[in-house]
Amino acid sequence: MAKKRTKETRLVEEVFSHHFPDHPADYPPEAYRYSPASIRVRIVNKRFKGKSFLARQDMVDPIIDLLPEKTQQDLMIVLLLTPDELKRSVGNYEFEHPTPEPRLNHRKQPAKR
Repeated sequence: MAKKRTKETRLVEEVFSHHFPDHPADYPPEAYRYSPASIRVRIVNKRFKGKSFLARQDMVDPIIDLLPEKTQQDLMIVLLLTPDELKRSVGNYEFEHPTPEPRLNHRKQPAKR
């Protein structure tokens, strides 16, 4: 599945890059649209080291609040990782190799008699 970049995902990357300028050179803040209703974000930073998931989330919540409300609503996955966590993170693997979006069959089935 292709990672779809949009004006909206580029804005997310720009906002997080501004607030996390000390990201690893190979891992700048990255965002892509997984589906029409879902944006995935990955922030890699040494500042997350030793912090719980909730403490990391507290660090980025004020930044997320800077994004347009519609964009905030579409943020489904926000990975907050240290450089050391990248290789063993299942979430990072899914971010790098997204599972294909499920295809739902919306056709009405004939009523059974």
